[in-house]
Amino acid sequence: MLSIFKSELFKTILDCISDGILLINKKGEIIIFNTVAERILGHHKIEAVGKQIEIIVPTTKLPLIIESGLYELNQTVYINNTKLIVDRIPLKDNKDETIGAVSIFRPFLEARELHNEVSSLIETRTLLQAIINSTLDAISVVNETGRVILINPAYTRLTGLTEKDVLSQPATVDIPDGSESIHMKVLSTRQPVDNVRVKLNKRDKEVIVNVAPIFINNELKGSVGVLHDVSEVKKLTKELADVRRIIQIQSNAKYTFDDFIGSSLSLGYAIEQAKRSTPASILLRGESGTGKEIFAHAIHNLSNRKNRKFVRVNCAALSENLLESELFGYSEGAFTGAKHGGKPGFFEVADEGTLLLDEIGELSPNLQSKLLRVLQEKEMIRVGDTNPISVDVRIIAATNANLEKLIENGKFREDLYYRINMIQIMIPPLRHRKEDISQLAQYLIRKLSIEFGRNTVSLSESALEILEGYDWPGNVRELENILGRALINMKLNETVLNASHLPHLRMKTAAPEEAEGLSAEACDKENHTYNELFDSWEKQMLSRLMLRMEGNKTKAAKHLNISIRSLYYKLEKHFGAQ
Repeated sequence: MLSIFKSELFKTILDCISDGILLINKKGEIIIFNTVAERILGHHKIEAVGKQIEIIVPTTKLPLIIESGLYELNQTVYINNTKLIVDRIPLKDNKDETIGAVSIFRPFLEARELHNEVSSLIETRTLLQAIINSTLDAISVVNETGRVILINPAYTRLTGLTEKDVLSQPATVDIPDGSESIHMKVLSTRQPVDNVRVKLNKRDKEVIVNVAPIFINNELKGSVGVLHDVSEVKKLTKELADVRRIIQIQSNAKYTFDDFIGSSLSLGYAIEQAKRSTPASILLRGESGTGKEIFAHAIHNLSNRKNRKFVRVNCAALSENLLESELFGYSEGAFTGAKHGGKPGFFEVADEGTLLLDEIGELSPNLQSKLLRVLQEKEMIRVGDTNPISVDVRIIAATNANLEKLIENGKFREDLYYRINMIQIMIPPLRHRKEDISQLAQYLIRKLSIEFGRNTVSLSESALEILEGYDWPGNVRELENILGRALINMKLNETVLNASHLPHLRMKTAAPEEAEGLSAEACDKENHTYNELFDSWEKQMLSRLMLRMEGNKTKAAKHLNISIRSLYYKLEKHFGAQ
């Protein structure tokens, strides 16, 4: 059945769709990779087709869709610093067996365009229905005589016309009497027409239409049109601007230390360090998914700046030029398109508050130099200006990178490292605090049950045993994903999450390079693994603590807010039977 996907007809159709399309077979091999996927993912289809999906998209979840046979719609991911909305759909044969999976993805902020050439949709309409129905663009297709042969649900929502109203009808069915049909113009000229404003017949609504001819072996077979609601585009643009302003720039920190779940020694020590921190700059180090941003929220809310702004900036999500203008602002006329009167940057917005610089290891040398000036002089200069502006901002930096190795390679300034590393807090990965998994899982199940509209379910011992036996390379974020998928696998009348509901967990371990980047002593012990560094740190911390508590284990456990059982386990691990 999958052989039809390899046909030139099918590939040409997919190259016309404004979403990225990536299709794999049951073995995980890519068999479809359309033109939009090339642009978004940065790989040519020649190098992608036939390869294992993990080679082209290392973070892919398509193989899990084949395993579960379940849909995943409207998922948010980041690829090549671009935010994407992704639909993942299993492909099944006539026996309802999963034979592959397709990923349909589109840029979140980019207006979608229709590419030039498409081929006939008549012979493949049934196979394409799932893909076409998933796109947010309104699509209509006519044959070579100008009769409508295909529309999708988005078209019905936009025009109010159903398949019964338009199929087999002339292409003019959705436009006012006397108006020219773009479909008919394309069929007569055999040339595409882009960005034409047209009014719909029944709703008097203005839309922008792109129409392209369909050629098969140089023979005209019809045309395909994509309709965009002008008013909806304007509304979404305004809403996105408002959301960015409210959430990313001016939001206050929403988490406190009371929101942390777990009683492990390692988490307790990290929280204790954070609570005792001074107004100095803080460096949060931990693997992806360990909760560095939540720590930053909590630190801000415990400080005397808690009533001021908390601003988060992802240094890896923006280009150098854009990040510079966002951090430091710009003056009027600084560049083409600069706002009248200029614009304040994040440092000015966060004045007297806290600025979280997430993924600080991704800063360019130029921005590192400018950041160092702000930290040293407590003043900054807007892009395109010469007048310094005084700012009072507390910096919290976060990273999962090995900054010490970046310094050795000349990619990170050593003087900036010492400025941001006044206080270093190492946030433990989930595999080093497995005693917290039970509490975390129960909390996440309650949260996800509410989101999914289910009655709260309990976690079986067999399922918990599997969760505690896994190393969680994705940490708490991965745990939440796995539990969410397990809830989806449950029937509505089931109240206990069993091992059978959990997706298959493939054992992974953190890469040595990644692990080294988390250690406060990585620059001195480059050849050590994360586990060795963590055990060394934990042993030293316990030794100092027991001296302080004069050997009183009960007081030590209470001080760290962990159970006496957990403390005994740690002591026996590092010092033998007590």
